[in-house]
Amino acid sequence: MMIRKGLINNLTRRDFLKASAAGLGILVFHHQLAGHLKEGERPNILFVLTDDQRFDMLGCAGNPIIKTPNIDRLAQGGVRFEQAFVTTPICAASRASVFTGTYERTHTYTFTKPPLTRVFTDISYPVLLRKAGYRVGFVGKFGVKVEEGVEKQMFDYMKQTSFPYFQTINGVKRHITELEGEYAVDFLRELRAGESFCLIWCPWAPHADDGNPEQYFWPPAVDDLYRDVEIPVPEMADPKYYEAQPDFLKNTMNRTRWFWRFDTPEKYQKMVKGYYRMISGIDLVLGRILAELRRLVLDKNTIIIFSSDNGYFLGERGYAGKWLMYDLSIRVPLIIYDPRAPKENRGLLRKELVLNIDIPTTILDLACLPIPDKYQGWSLKPLLRRGKPDWRNEIFCEELWDNPEIPQSECIRTDRWKYIQYPRHPEYVELFDLKTDPQEKHNLARLPQYQATIEELRGHCQQWIQRLVEDSKKFM
Repeated sequence: MMIRKGLINNLTRRDFLKASAAGLGILVFHHQLAGHLKEGERPNILFVLTDDQRFDMLGCAGNPIIKTPNIDRLAQGGVRFEQAFVTTPICAASRASVFTGTYERTHTYTFTKPPLTRVFTDISYPVLLRKAGYRVGFVGKFGVKVEEGVEKQMFDYMKQTSFPYFQTINGVKRHITELEGEYAVDFLRELRAGESFCLIWCPWAPHADDGNPEQYFWPPAVDDLYRDVEIPVPEMADPKYYEAQPDFLKNTMNRTRWFWRFDTPEKYQKMVKGYYRMISGIDLVLGRILAELRRLVLDKNTIIIFSSDNGYFLGERGYAGKWLMYDLSIRVPLIIYDPRAPKENRGLLRKELVLNIDIPTTILDLACLPIPDKYQGWSLKPLLRRGKPDWRNEIFCEELWDNPEIPQSECIRTDRWKYIQYPRHPEYVELFDLKTDPQEKHNLARLPQYQATIEELRGHCQQWIQRLVEDSKKFM
């Protein structure tokens, strides 16, 4: 593939700020054109899954500092899910769940485990889309080990990227987010006329380069962003929240990486600004992909889904990383923009509890394809329009990697309650009243008036585990 040097890496800060101020001028929402598409016509799909981007790291999510104008416009013209969660807050397991529509306890894949087996990849949404005649492209971080030859079964076009963030291509230093954008544009330009497609872009950003002391690297076009901003230090970065944790939660990889990134005020400002710039870099490149969709006259029938593989701590509780069951770790952005939607279904904010395993179910449903009975997620299609459909009132999340630096954990979350248990530390549980304590500051588990609530939620947790164990037998 020939890299077009000038397509993305010559963007300037002025380009970015001009796009932000002008409301982009890149993606135009044609409300009046929605009726021109036939009911049931197969849409194209662009699915963007970032790495380590928590729910509040978007302008449209209320962050007053971060610049994400392209993504904000998608939310403005689509549906934003305020309470979206991952079933496992770690990239390997989470990505396997997104591909297969199943929990970690079902597909069993995470770091250091054998490859995801064909019984799961055979029901992955890329395989099913390809069987239905879609051209499926993948760009960026795959993050899942699969059996030999499976990538060719899943994708017609695949361009994986990897660290370092800056690489020299044809004598020119390039950032991989820029390269990923060019690979995505190449895929779009190679489509045949009338060919339905699903393009999956999984940027490595804003994941830190853990092996490099600088940690965060961003495209040059966003160099100047946030230079004159003081990033507020979160209240829960107060050392008292770290000290309140039991030893098995203190001495973890979350704390190790806190020392890498946030252990001095100067380092905190530098690192968080770098993290913000990486997200703004994704937004800028996404704008170029959206512009290409428009240039190719593909925008009016291309649904865009934006999410991330897990949340992220930025110093809260004295942590960096993810892996745990607190909302900052499991809660992610989720936006679905459908250009065919009528005006009354645009700009919706949904408060229902939704999961990453709902995404593959939704993709197949939007493509008018059957949903495998082995999928454990729900289609979000009923939530893409006004109204109050019957919906789940609790979610179950888990993290099962056998790693001494990351404690295994399981949780039940409702609109009001969060119950967390640690299988290898049964003596310690946590209970948070999210109605009065949305930041999860005060563990209520030792107070006698909450014991009935704990027992009820512990029972729900065990029911979920048993149900998933039974579901796993379908794949044997």
